[in-house]
Amino acid sequence: MIRYDYDKSVAVVTGGSSGIGLATVRLLLENGARVAFCARNAARLNDVAALLRRDFGADRVLTGAFSVLDKAAVTAFAEQVRDTFGRCDLLVNNAGQGRISTFETTTDDDWRAEFELKLFSQVLPVRAFLPMLREAQGAVVAVNSLLAYQPEPHMVCTSAARAGVQNLLKSLSVELAPDVRVNAVLLGLIGSGQWTRRFAEREDQSVSRAEWYAALAEKKGIPLARLGEAEDAAHAIAFLGSRAASYVTGAQLEVSGGLSRHI
Repeated sequence: MIRYDYDKSVAVVTGGSSGIGLATVRLLLENGARVAFCARNAARLNDVAALLRRDFGADRVLTGAFSVLDKAAVTAFAEQVRDTFGRCDLLVNNAGQGRISTFETTTDDDWRAEFELKLFSQVLPVRAFLPMLREAQGAVVAVNSLLAYQPEPHMVCTSAARAGVQNLLKSLSVELAPDVRVNAVLLGLIGSGQWTRRFAEREDQSVSRAEWYAALAEKKGIPLARLGEAEDAAHAIAFLGSRAASYVTGAQLEVSGGLSRHI
């Protein structure tokens, strides 16, 4: 197993009950961290937390069921993390999925909702955990998308919002230095979340997951000929948040299998 030094560290992961968030929570726990994570679905959150507490110990796992757009809830969770663990060394902002729409089909309300979700899912957690991050000389790792640099016409609203997030992160990396490092992972097609749902809705039910994903990778022109796994993203996050990346800030690490076409 690839090892990262997270002994005695405390990490916070938003959107941590499934997909990339859950893979990140588990990887950080495997590498010695105590982890607090949140998600909106309380039932799923509780089920996942029970398994993690069984595997890693009840004293190393803390959860909260709320939306990261709820300012009061995010602030309260930060206070709970301080009361329980006493510190925060790493904040992983992972909440928010894509919206499929063109310019003509995106309503004004859709634009507002998408920009609020993408930007404030960064702003509110960073603001709430910043005092602890400064004390710990910690790091923020944001899960963003390749759409920030390589927009898709069928995801025009999300692409624009993702670009705004990347601009925000670059600003934060300067403003919060040298106390807090701020970096991003830029994801291509990852075999979780929306792609899992699309596979479940496939027309030809005889096609296996591996076959469906391989055909999709070929159609999209992914050089590594496969979709990424949640664990691929989790390892990139764990690296950027670790001491091994202590001289890395304001950067973006692509996890796209070579899908990127920009320099």
